[in-house]
Amino acid sequence: MLGRTANGLYWMSRYIERAENMARLVDAGLRLALTRESSADEWASVVVSAGARDAYDARHSEYSGPLAIDFLLRDTVNPSSVLSSIETARNNARMVRTALTRETWESINEAWMSLKRILAVPIDERELPKILDAIKRETALIRGSFHGTMLRNEIFDFSQLGTFVERADNTARILDVKYYVLLPSISWVGSSLDNYQWESILRSVAAHRSYRWVYEADYRPTNVADFLILNRRMPRSLAYCYRMILESLNFLGDDYDARHDCHDTAVQTMRMLQRGTIADIFDRGLHEFLGDFIRLNNKLGNEVAQAYRFY
Repeated sequence: MLGRTANGLYWMSRYIERAENMARLVDAGLRLALTRESSADEWASVVVSAGARDAYDARHSEYSGPLAIDFLLRDTVNPSSVLSSIETARNNARMVRTALTRETWESINEAWMSLKRILAVPIDERELPKILDAIKRETALIRGSFHGTMLRNEIFDFSQLGTFVERADNTARILDVKYYVLLPSISWVGSSLDNYQWESILRSVAAHRSYRWVYEADYRPTNVADFLILNRRMPRSLAYCYRMILESLNFLGDDYDARHDCHDTAVQTMRMLQRGTIADIFDRGLHEFLGDFIRLNNKLGNEVAQAYRFY
C-alpha cells in the first residue's frame, strides 16, 4: 500500500475518533462544572487536557463555559475542534475513497453534512447535551458502517491503529481532567462530591453501566482508574486500546514481513500496563503515570508514520 493511502486511512480514523472524544471531553467538563459554584477552573482543566491551552490563550483572555465550549466544538482556528476534526476526517476519506466501502464513505459524508449544520451557529447551553449526543451518534454510525462492511486487511489495520491511538490518548486526558479538578480540593477525596465527579467521568466515556456490572455502585477512585486504565475488556480502557493496537501492528508486521520501532514501543507500553497494579500507579502518582503514557502514545504515533512512510 502507498504511504499516502496508509496516512489517509490512519488520520481519517484518528479525526473521526477525535471528534467524538472532544464531545466526550466537553461532556466531562459540563458534568464536573455542575458540581462547583465557580466553573472556570473546571473548563480550564478541560482545555488543558485537550492539549489546546496555548491555542485557547491566544484567542481568549479568560476561561468560561461558553468560550471553552465554542472553542472545543465550533472554532475552526482550533484544529482539534469537532468541526475541524470532522472536516479533516472527511478530506482524508475523500483522498482514500477507493479504499473504503460505499457505506463507510456515505456515513462519513452524511456525518460531515449533519455536524456542519448543527455547529453552524453559536451553541445555546440548554441545547448542549442534545448536540453532544448528536456528535456521538454520528460518529457511532460511521464506526458501525466501517466495522460491518470493511474487509479485515491492511486498510482495516491502518484505520484501527488511528482509532485506538487516538482513543487511548483521549481516555488518559479525560482521567487527567479529574486530576486537575482535585488539585485545589484534595480534602474532598472520598466525599459524596468526589464520588459524583468520578461517576461523571464514567458517564462521559460511556462506561457507567459497565462499571456498575463490575463494581456495583462503589465509586472509589482506585476502582474507576483501574477500570479505565487496566481492564482489558472495557473498550475505552488504555489496556484494551493497546491490545487492539498490538493486534493491528502484528497483522501489518506479518503482511509486510517486517517489524519496526513502533512494534517495540507498543510492546513496551503494553507491558507497563500489564505489570503494574492500580495501587502502584497511585503510589507513583496518577498524573505522572498519565503524562508518561500520553508521551509514549505520541511516540508510537510518530513511529508508525515513519515506519510506513506516511510523509
